Amino acid sequence: MSATSAGAASPPTAPSFYKATIGKKVVMALTGTVGAGFVVVHMAGNLGVMGGAESFNRYAAFLKTSMLVLWAARLVLLGSVVLHIRAALQLYALKAAARPVPYAKKAYRAATPASRFMIWSGSALGAFLVFHILHFTTGTLHPSFIEGNVFHNVTSEFQKPLIAGVYLVSMAFLFLHLRHGLYSLTQSLGLSHPRYVNTAKLVANALAFVVAAGFASVPLAVLTAVVR
Repeated sequence: MSATSAGAASPPTAPSFYKATIGKKVVMALTGTVGAGFVVVHMAGNLGVMGGAESFNRYAAFLKTSMLVLWAARLVLLGSVVLHIRAALQLYALKAAARPVPYAKKAYRAATPASRFMIWSGSALGAFLVFHILHFTTGTLHPSFIEGNVFHNVTSEFQKPLIAGVYLVSMAFLFLHLRHGLYSLTQSLGLSHPRYVNTAKLVANALAFVVAAGFASVPLAVLTAVVR
């Protein structure tokens, strides 16, 4: 008898696993974990602007000491973002297809604003990410961009209320997206337990707040002349 007889179930392949809803959620959770790890590290690095121009520019230069490592990290992050967006859009499409006729009246019980608007907060963050790269990484949208002088690039722009406001609003979206995403990934990865639901929500909210507040403190510090 063949090893793959009719009665034996073959293990699911990666493509077939991804076709299932749970597969897409796992991909979202794993790529979301990569993204969350990046924003925590990036936020911590951004706070270095509080130390002044010399130390902040030294830190920025240090990140480019190994271009191989830098580009490897960028490619991993880019791949995670692409897979995360793809899975999110597919899940949103499946949800819409499952309910082609909208409810006459929506009643939200346990759903929070963050969970209901994940697709919109994610879209806003995607648009912000493109703007941020063109603004501070390539300097395309920065009128006085100086290569290597990161402190100048940051402080010169955050002195403008409109630019600072764009970043602050974007950090509000980041908070909403992170707080629900961090909690959801524990469920998608099978790490949740009824006994620890409230603790998981508390940790997700706290971490999301710390990250968003850390990022927001930079434009606020420049805008209020705490950093110049």
